[in-house]
Amino acid sequence: MTPGKDTTPTNNTQYALNLGLAGFAGQVGCLTLVIIIVALLGGLWLDNQFGVKPLFTILFLLGSVPITIFVMFRVAMSAISKMKSVVPPKGTATQEKKEENSSE
Repeated sequence: MTPGKDTTPTNNTQYALNLGLAGFAGQVGCLTLVIIIVALLGGLWLDNQFGVKPLFTILFLLGSVPITIFVMFRVAMSAISKMKSVVPPKGTATQEKKEENSSE
């Protein structure tokens, strides 16, 4: 083991939680970008097909906002359910041992 590195279960749990949060942020960012690009390209294509300049582009971009919020909500709920399995609930044996060790 290297000096200065603490590999207690608490640090491993915090590390897993941090990785989960980073993954969540990456998913939300990429999904938001994809939804906006698809709305923009679809709107521009329809505007070109029908000969109306900003109509479909504006409608699709405004319509992408609730879709993006819904997708963010679903990804967040999925991430939270996965993170609950990583973080031990308070009152468990490992939590009580950690509290006893910190008070000594």
